[in-house]
Amino acid sequence: MSTVYLSLGSNMGDREKNLNNAIRLLEETEDVQVDIISKYIETDPVGYVAQDKFLNCALKISTQLSPSRILKICMNIEKKLKRMRTVKWGPRTIDIDILMYDDLVIDEENLVIPHPRMHHRLFVLECLNEIAPNAVHPSTGKKIKELYTEIVQNTTD
Repeated sequence: MSTVYLSLGSNMGDREKNLNNAIRLLEETEDVQVDIISKYIETDPVGYVAQDKFLNCALKISTQLSPSRILKICMNIEKKLKRMRTVKWGPRTIDIDILMYDDLVIDEENLVIPHPRMHHRLFVLECLNEIAPNAVHPSTGKKIKELYTEIVQNTTD
């Protein structure tokens, strides 16, 4: 079984319901086991800031499915939950990102693992640190708790 970490976010409609629905759909997916869910945290938007706050969480899942298959599943769940891609980093009912898949480093046109901006985003690291502080970022070689501590220190300086 492979270990996969996902980041989920929502800032449209009933944000908590959107996250719960996405998690339920993942749990109902054959060959996907949701192992750990972080607490939900409210965060300010990143990138395009003229939008409502997000509710975010991170998940640890176990699967034998390939990274590309997990990506398709995540995109199908986003579609089921009415995700519209109109503005880059804009409002969305649900956003599901693959953060890490085992220790793989993948750089393809439609799939980049680890997530290229995860180690720069406090909201991602806060949720991930809760459920996997000792997981190692495959590109930086640092544990999640180290990346989280660094970004917290940089935001308070």
